[in-house]
Amino acid sequence: METKFGFDKIEQRITRDEKLLFTMISYVVILIIFINLSQFESLILGLLASTIYFLINGIFLGNTFFKKETAFFRLMFGLLLLIMLLGFVGWLAVVIYNLDVIKFTLVLFIVATLSSLLNKKVKNKYGT
Repeated sequence: METKFGFDKIEQRITRDEKLLFTMISYVVILIIFINLSQFESLILGLLASTIYFLINGIFLGNTFFKKETAFFRLMFGLLLLIMLLGFVGWLAVVIYNLDVIKFTLVLFIVATLSSLLNKKVKNKYGT
């Protein structure tokens, strides 16, 4: 009996994003990150929420820009692009004013929204 992780099924479900479910999950995770940064400061909660955030939005971006690559490379390139976008939007927040917890949460929200919109645009363009 072969045991398979099934990353492809998870990736397909996230990239389909029916009824914006995974976009909403990403927003809830951002809220959890915000509450954790401002109240609890729990390492475990922050690590879990950040992992979910990076997984969802990395898959969105990887599928958007690297659709013809293998699942591993889509995820890795998507995560790299996500880190670059977070850095760029965070840099803009620092240049405009100062990066604190609220602006950090806003940066996460902007990048998650951008990832979701790009995923929807590519999905509608190619009909997949």
